[in-house]
Amino acid sequence: MAKIVSFSNQKGGVGKTTTCMNMAAYLASFGKKTLLIDMDSQGNATTGLGVVKSTLKKSIYDVLVKDATIQECMLEMELKNLFLIPSNIELAGAEVELVYKNNREKLLKMALDVVKDRFDYIFIDCPPSLGLVTINALTAADSVIIPIQSEFFALEGLTQLMNSIQLVQKHLNQNLKLEGVILTMYSSAATISNEISLEIKKYFGKKLFEIVVPRNIRLVEAASHGKPIVEFDPTAKSMGAKAYKALTEEFLWRETNLKD
Repeated sequence: MAKIVSFSNQKGGVGKTTTCMNMAAYLASFGKKTLLIDMDSQGNATTGLGVVKSTLKKSIYDVLVKDATIQECMLEMELKNLFLIPSNIELAGAEVELVYKNNREKLLKMALDVVKDRFDYIFIDCPPSLGLVTINALTAADSVIIPIQSEFFALEGLTQLMNSIQLVQKHLNQNLKLEGVILTMYSSAATISNEISLEIKKYFGKKLFEIVVPRNIRLVEAASHGKPIVEFDPTAKSMGAKAYKALTEEFLWRETNLKD
């Protein structure tokens, strides 16, 4: 039975997609059968895995709006054990279309219930908003990971995100847990990064992952070549590859060793 994890932060540009995509790829490289669901209409995770969005026949939009099955929309990646439900600009209109559907908050959950026993992990890359698409992701998930950029505005809007998670817990998914918080785009040379890190640590305590993700050009290069960092830098020589490999290992360790 798959563990379903949503990656969410309503602020854009915090490394959410990069984190979701690369952790999913490392899990696959560790032998875990992993499904990545791109639920952002920008489709950055889709592009980052080398899929040309203009060639898509079906996407997550078809699952949510047109009642397509997960199997109909799923793509098998070149990296063994990694599968993708892609996204494209069609999803941008889904928020309005979903309003008129029955069980509109639970459409993704119902679709995943059919296939979740076929995977070890299902990772969901949420859009940078708190609308119905994100609500679907949180309702379907067992837990949520929040990537936070270690810069001045990092904590802005975090209260709203936590309130949204609590509302989903109360009304739609009482089993939803906060898996953890990941510091991204970290620069040890910047005093503000250290100060923000301390504030986040104070707020989240043990929920903050020990591994932080640094700013690293190789992560950008990998995405531009349509590859996760584990394929672009398979020997993990770059700081980005080392960070995401270690972060994924910490994720697995926490599952076994840390209790809520």
